[in-house]
Order: sequence, then structure tokens, then C-alpha cells
Amino acid sequence: MQNRLKTYLIGLLILTANLGYGQPKIDPKEIQGKMQWFADAKLGIFIHAGIYSVNGVGESWSFHNKRISFPDYMKQLDGFTLKNYDPALWADLIQESGAGYAVITTKHHDGVAMYDTKLNNQSILKSSPAKQDMIRPFFEELRKRNIRCGAYFSLIDWSHTDYPGFLKDSVRYKIEQDYERWNKFRKFMQGQIGEILTQFNPDLWWFDGDWEQSAERWESEKIRSMILTRNPEAIINGRLQGYGDYSTPEQNFPVTRPAYQWWELCMTINDSWGFQPSDTNFKTPYEVITIFADVVSNGGNLLL
Repeated sequence: MQNRLKTYLIGLLILTANLGYGQPKIDPKEIQGKMQWFADAKLGIFIHAGIYSVNGVGESWSFHNKRISFPDYMKQLDGFTLKNYDPALWADLIQESGAGYAVITTKHHDGVAMYDTKLNNQSILKSSPAKQDMIRPFFEELRKRNIRCGAYFSLIDWSHTDYPGFLKDSVRYKIEQDYERWNKFRKFMQGQIGEILTQFNPDLWWFDGDWEQSAERWESEKIRSMILTRNPEAIINGRLQGYGDYSTPEQNFPVTRPAYQWWELCMTINDSWGFQPSDTNFKTPYEVITIFADVVSNGGNLLL
């Protein structure tokens, strides 16, 4: 009993510490107006599209955690065809769900762009049989139905040779020892954000991976300024080291209300973000409805 209590208290301390991570730096009064549609939406749909669905492995983390080799992971590009891709059907289903917005991956931690990036060859247009942009047609169908468009973008890029992180137990270099190399990656990363901004002008930006670097190293304030200069009404999630508009707890209902005025619980319908045929542990309709009711009654959105 004592050991169980000790474990619980340690977990609670860790959770409390994490709540202070990336505390909001944006005055909610300044963004009240543009956040109204988000507050009204209540439900969003989250689509993790990527080459990891070819063999049904864990998205990006499978090679990072060495469950599969990096070369074998990237070979999935050869099997990524999009032969059954039907953005109109997807948009119809999202509309039927009553969701007010949808978020899709433009690039996960594996660095594979799902759109036509001009900054390298690591995209489904240049390096897979799909040979098409997955984002533009989907956003076009969403906008026909007055559904807001969200772009997931990973700040982390484990496959980029100028990004310091790679595998869980190894790094390519330390930033403080090679800042020139870090600047080279940062220019690339911000360049891709600029591409997505110009090509698609998302209503919502869903960043991920900010935990690996500080706001200063990411230049989070600059990224926010880039986006809002192009689109002052754009909403940015809280994974930008404090320079976002709302909080995004993941998978579990938060023990205490998030620090941001607006928040969103992102959650999978089974145990996986991407398509994994072996994962059949789906939540029941009762579970989904109960979670949704709990989130909304506590002032949040559910991104499912």
C-alpha cells in the first residue's frame, strides 16, 4: 500500500511539473474574438496520415525507439500510393459527425511531407508512387462544407541530417557545439512553415514536438509572428513553448484544468494515432460519448 501511494505521489508531482511546461505567454483578451469559432466547435477530427500506415507501424516513434530500423521505416515510401484516397468522402464523413474543424498531418516527426515541399525531396510527391499532394484537395473539400482546416506540423524532424535528434539513445550533434548547423535546420523548418502558410493558409496550426528545444531555439515568437502576419485570424495550439492560443492535453482527461483559457483533448479511437490493422482496441460509442460530454462540460473541445 505504501509503495502504491509513493508511486501515485511521484506521478502526481511529475504531472504537476509538466503543467508548468510551456506556460502561456499570450494574453487571452487579445485573442478572444478569433477564438470564438474554436470555442463553439466542440468537436474536431484528427487525421494522422503518413507512410507508417503502409506496414501499420507506429508513426515515427517506431524507428526512433528502434522497434524498426530507419531504412526499413523509410522503405514504406515505396508502398504509399493513395490509391483509395477520397478527400470528398472524408469531408462528408467529418460533416456528418458535426465536427467544426479537422486537423491533418502535413509532416510528422519522420520528416516526410504530405504536400509539395520545395525544400527537399522527402515528400510523397517526389519519393512515393502517390505523386500527389494530400493536403490541398482535402482542405478544398473541407472549405466547401464550411469546416475549418487545421495543419499538424512537427517541429521535430528526426530524418533531417541537420536536426540534432535521431534515435532515442543517440544524437547527431549538440546544438551548443554547432550552432551553425542548428541555424541551417531552423531555416529549413521555418521555410516549410512558410510553404504551408502560403499554399494552404490553415485556419488552425497544430504544432508538435516543441518539448525537444526551448522557445528561444525554435524561435517560437518569430514563428507565431510569421503566421499571424499572413493570417491574423489563424489559431495556434499550445505546443509552441507558450506562444500558442490554447492547451492540448493528450489521450487522458487532465487532472486539473489546463492553464490556457481554451483547451482541447486530443485522443485516438483505439490505441494508435496512425492506421494499424492489428490495433482493434477501439473505444465503444458509450466511451466516446462519455469522454466528449466530460470535455465539453469542462469548457474544452475533443479532437478525435
